[in-house]
Formats: sequence, structure tokens, C-alpha cells
Amino acid sequence: MKKSGILYSASSIQAAWPWLAAICSGLLYAGCFAPFNLTWLCWIALTPLLAAIWFPGAESRRRWLRNLILGYVAGLTFFWTAFSWLTTVTVLGWFVLQFYMAIYIAFWAWFCGLLRPRATRAKSGETKWDQMLAEARRTAAPQRSPWTRSTSNLLLALLLAAAWTTQEWLRGWVFSGFGWNGLGVALHANWPLVQIAEFTGVAGLSFMVAFANVILVTTARRLILEARTHTTRPHFDLTLTLAAIVGVLTFGLRTAQISPPAKSFRVAAVQSNIPQNQKFDPQFTRKIFDQFGRLSEIAMRSNPPPDLLIWPESSMPGPVLLDPASYRFVMDLAASGESDLLLGTIDEENGDVYNAALLVSDGGERVQVYRKLHLVPFGEYVPGRHTVPLLARIVGDQVPGDFKPGKEHTMFTLTNSDVQVAPLICFEDTIGELVRRFVLPTETNPGGNLLVDITNDAWFQHSAGSHQHLANAIFRCVETRRPMVRAANTGVTCFINEFGRVTQVLRDETGSTFGEGVLTGQVKVPTEHELTFYTRHGELFAKFCALVTVIAIVAVGLIRRRRV
Repeated sequence: MKKSGILYSASSIQAAWPWLAAICSGLLYAGCFAPFNLTWLCWIALTPLLAAIWFPGAESRRRWLRNLILGYVAGLTFFWTAFSWLTTVTVLGWFVLQFYMAIYIAFWAWFCGLLRPRATRAKSGETKWDQMLAEARRTAAPQRSPWTRSTSNLLLALLLAAAWTTQEWLRGWVFSGFGWNGLGVALHANWPLVQIAEFTGVAGLSFMVAFANVILVTTARRLILEARTHTTRPHFDLTLTLAAIVGVLTFGLRTAQISPPAKSFRVAAVQSNIPQNQKFDPQFTRKIFDQFGRLSEIAMRSNPPPDLLIWPESSMPGPVLLDPASYRFVMDLAASGESDLLLGTIDEENGDVYNAALLVSDGGERVQVYRKLHLVPFGEYVPGRHTVPLLARIVGDQVPGDFKPGKEHTMFTLTNSDVQVAPLICFEDTIGELVRRFVLPTETNPGGNLLVDITNDAWFQHSAGSHQHLANAIFRCVETRRPMVRAANTGVTCFINEFGRVTQVLRDETGSTFGEGVLTGQVKVPTEHELTFYTRHGELFAKFCALVTVIAIVAVGLIRRRRV
């Protein structure tokens, strides 16, 4: 009985460990981001899931389905953990959304199983003696195993890294997209490594990290096989991977030593810290005006005064261009100082409502308007509100009506004509393809040389949402080689240089980024409108990875048909 109990226990562990490994991968991946910020975990986050897919200990006829579900479990664990801050807005929405998001990691897990190295089958016509000799050779010579071939492991890592990059790219735009927290975003604080984003975007970093994860697993498997037979060969796959990472690091260090021509530009960003339930409540109108007036006066008193004063998204209690009280307050303040004023507001036209940014210059005589292009689904509009009423019920009264998207990548021309501002609203600073279009020159504008994001993350209270938002935004500066100023209602208000380094952050006396205040300083704005490879070509690297992935799927399918 004791022996059977031990066997039953061993069998239970063998059946359960792949699922525990998938959950472990999801937790390791989530640990890379705020509030945990254990960024080094990205180099090992995928290894438990890969081990569960490749070495389950028992074969199954429906292995592909099992791999798919393993990836789905890992995805659910990651997204539920990493995006838990969404519960501050809607618990049901947070719970339901992740069932869709996990599909992408499930696809990658299926692809990993598809490419799993397999032992060579006996050819037709071989005698039993030939098969026995082949088996003896495989036992005596581990180098015949596909796991012990450096070229096989490098090809496997390349294809799986390409597939991982593909699923992140798809997640960033399918159904409007929510591409936050890609594997490469975990490196946001490692400024030397992220410099390759000027060529590849975040996709290149995700590719590099996924590649390293695969090589780590294949190397461990290879060492086990070699230890059994006391036979070793050079590990060119591991050596080349480490050399490539060192090469990327060296490139980043050298790039950061290059200082392009730039001019100093004084900026002041106001963080008002107005609770979400007060922003549009008429009884708090006077309080909001007083708060912005007081904080703006502090900014104006700096010597010299700022060239640009920035207020966050939806800063005024009414549509500035339509509400008399808000209009008068903004124009009076703009006329009282020498600074241009950039602020977020609601805009309306012909019954349509827009999330907009205004630039008020020349003492209030000139007003420029930008209407937000990329709206957040279930935040600024409900997809299929009228065709699928259930979706609107899930969101509830958090989104009572839908905003309309803008149509133009409007550039703001300041009084200081050397500076062209690319206005971004809320999550727009997390979308590389959108931001780069603000930097591209047009017939009437040389393109933006200063990125300004106005946001209101008060929806997410004092959660990790605002810090994850910043982590994803940092890469826009590296991709375009343009500095960024972020003005947030509740944080994170900061300055970021063209290398993706946060140079100044607004904090209170306790060190918290959640508080009211004014961040004043100088930003180095490039005077030459040079364009990076990414600015010119966008997500070309990610699209190439998608092409490689499709070719690999077709090729494996054709090879298996011939074998059958």
C-alpha cells in the first residue's frame, strides 16, 4: 500500500507540474513590472512555460491542445496580476478582458510545441537491427540529439523569438489594441540596452529577451544530456547569444555619448491631483480654478519664467471653448503671463464630443486644437455599444457616452518657433506607430521635436497603473530621439530625454509621485530634425518577425505532410 501511495503521489506531481510551471511563468513575467519592478526576471520568465511544453514527461495525442491551454493559463496569470490596477475602475471588466488577452500567449505556446525538437524516426525499409544500431548511437553520442546542436538551438530560438514578437505586435493593434507591458518593456530602466529601439522599436528588445529565454532552456537540456554520457561540445549557441547582448549593451553606451545639437527650453508641468469624482462636479468648479491658479502662479514665479506651461488631461471643469467660466479663466491666466499654455479639455462640434488638447499663445490671441486620435476602448468609448448591449452593461456608468476620434496629427507651433510640440493625450504615448507620425515632416511643418503627453491616471488611484504607463511611454523617446514632458493629474509627471532616461520626477516630501505640485526645469530640444530608422519605417522589424512566423508555420505543416 505504501508503495502504491508513493507511485500515486509521484504520478500526481508529474501531472500537476506543467500547470504549476505555466502559472510560475505568468507570475515571473508580471514581476518585471510595477509595483514589483524585478526587471531581471524577464530573462527567465518564459523558461518554466517552455519546460512544461517541451518536457512534460508523458506523450499525448492532443498535445497541441494541452500546449495551447498551458499558454492560456500562463497568459491569464500574467494579465490578471500585471493589470490588477484595472480593478480600481471595473472589477468585472478587468476579469473579462484578460480572457481575450491571454489568447496571444496561448498562440505562442502552441507554436513552441509545433517546433519542439523531436528524435528522428526510423526510415521505411530499415531492419530492426538498423533501428537498434541507430538507438545505440543516439545513447552513446548525445551530439546526435537535436538539443545538442548549436545551429538547431539558434534556429529554434530565432523562430520562437520571432513568434513572441509577432504576438506582441498583434496585441498592440488588433481590435484597437492594448500592447502594454511587452517583454522588452521590462528593460525600460536599463537605458544602455534599450537604445536599439531607434531601429526596431520595443519589438527588438522583446525579440532579444525571448531569444535568451529559449537559449537558457536549450542549454540546460543540453547540459543534462552531456552529463549523462560525459560528452561535450562547444556551446556556440549560448556564446553567440551572450555576445549579442553584450554587443547591444556596448552600442547603447556608445550611442549615449553622442550629443546632437540642441537648445534649452524651459518647461513647467502642473500636477493638480484632483480626485476623479470632483473633476466635472459643478460644486468643485471654484476649487479647481483656485488650485490651477495657485500652482500656475508658482510656475510663473520661476526666474526666468517657463516658455511653456502644461496642465494635464481634462484639467478644466467644462469645455474651454464652450463653457464661459472655463474660457474666461484660461484666457485671463494666459494673458497675465509670458508663457504659452498647453492644457487638456473636452471639445464639442456638431454634437460630437472629443478628448482634446489646446495650446493658448500670444496672450490668449491664438488657440490651436488637437483632437485625440487613438481612443481607449472601454475607457473613452464602448465598442459595439448599440449592437452588443452586454458590453455597455459590463462597463456600467464609467463610460456613459462615446468620444469621437480626431482625424489629424496636429502639431502645435509655439511662440518660440524653434520648438514644434507633438501633443499626446493619455495612452497615446504608449503607441509607437502613432507617435512617430507626429515627428515625420509634412509640407507645412518640419515635424515635432518635443513630445508632450497630458494624462489623467486618477482613474487608477494610487495603483501601479501610472508607473506602468510611464514605463511603456519611455520608449517613444528612444524610437524618435525626441525628449518628452509628461503632465499628469495624479502622476507620474516627469521629463524624459532622447535616450529614455527620466531626468526629473515630481515627488512630494515623502517621495511619492501621487500629490500636487509643479515640476519646473529645462529640456534639451534637438534643433536638427533628424529622423531615426524607426521614425521612417515604424514597426518594420515586428512585421518581418510576423512574416518569418507565417513561413515557419507553413513549412512545418508541409514537412509533416510529407512524412505522413
